[in-house]
Amino acid sequence: MIFADVASAAIIAFHDARVAQADWAKSADSLQREGAWASIEANHRCNILLWDEEDLARRVDVGDAEIAANKRAIDGYNQRRNDAVEKIDEALLARLGDVTLRADAWHNSETAGAMIDRLSILALKIHHMGLQASRTDATSEHVGACREKWGRLSQQRNDLARCLDTLLARAAEGSAFWRIYRQFKMYNDPNLNPYLYGGKR
Repeated sequence: MIFADVASAAIIAFHDARVAQADWAKSADSLQREGAWASIEANHRCNILLWDEEDLARRVDVGDAEIAANKRAIDGYNQRRNDAVEKIDEALLARLGDVTLRADAWHNSETAGAMIDRLSILALKIHHMGLQASRTDATSEHVGACREKWGRLSQQRNDLARCLDTLLARAAEGSAFWRIYRQFKMYNDPNLNPYLYGGKR
């Protein structure tokens, strides 16, 4: 099968293992995978780093300069995260070169890369909600609410995983397709952001 190596079960296992591995995202540790997997790894690394920076940016016990540094880091990780999503799509679509698309093929509005990005974020939510659900220093109400949320997040991930597998299977047989939708993040581009190229002050 064209997409056997990127089945949702393999992606989820990878996501969960990396989230559970302390400081993996900050290390130089790489599986040195090629093609789609290299970008899946890059995307997940950015999402983990983004999660940490988003937490830090909510601090109220530090100066504005530190929060500004967090916000700039968030911008950088977000750009690289979106770049990785596009590269995932490029790598997966390249595998479909010999597939003939049926005239009645389903056009999926969400790309496979975007779905994999969402699986990455859900892995983070599930991990951190699980930590909250196992706290011994919180009230029983807090723990109970977090356990319920953990269950809902797990169901959401199961549903999304099934949708990804279905899209990939149908794309491989020519009965579904998706296109790469470029993000064109204007605020990060010095040629497009008027506050960066001097059009506004």
